[in-house]
Amino acid sequence: MGQAWVLLIYTMPREPTAPRVAAWRKLKKLGALRLHDAAWVLPATPATIAHMQWLMTEIQEGHGEASVWHAAGHTPAQDADLIHQFTEQAEMGYLALISTFQQPAVDQAEMVRRYQQIRAIDYFHAPAGDEVRAFLEGDRQR
Repeated sequence: MGQAWVLLIYTMPREPTAPRVAAWRKLKKLGALRLHDAAWVLPATPATIAHMQWLMTEIQEGHGEASVWHAAGHTPAQDADLIHQFTEQAEMGYLALISTFQQPAVDQAEMVRRYQQIRAIDYFHAPAGDEVRAFLEGDRQR
């Protein structure tokens, strides 16, 4: 069996915009990928399933319609494509962080905070994550 996924499919009224924007921001913070219009996907873990269920409830309370689904790709290629997209998303975040290491007066606390945000959405362990972690642990020369 392939990778398990959790999907959130929803619709919300255009007005007021605040609930719709809040849902979008939460999905982005979780690192969810948009499959189509208002269909979003995450790897299925207990934490991501709980997040999607909470978000479904919030959308429904905001007078929207939402449902959470468990799914699997129909082919290994579908799973591989999604895994690649999730990995690339995290890798880009890590690479942006690495570029700041070269700057003078790097705020270590800010770098750790940014690293933790990226790590939270690094569901498939992007390669640059190890380099960032080593730098933050002081294993690399500045």
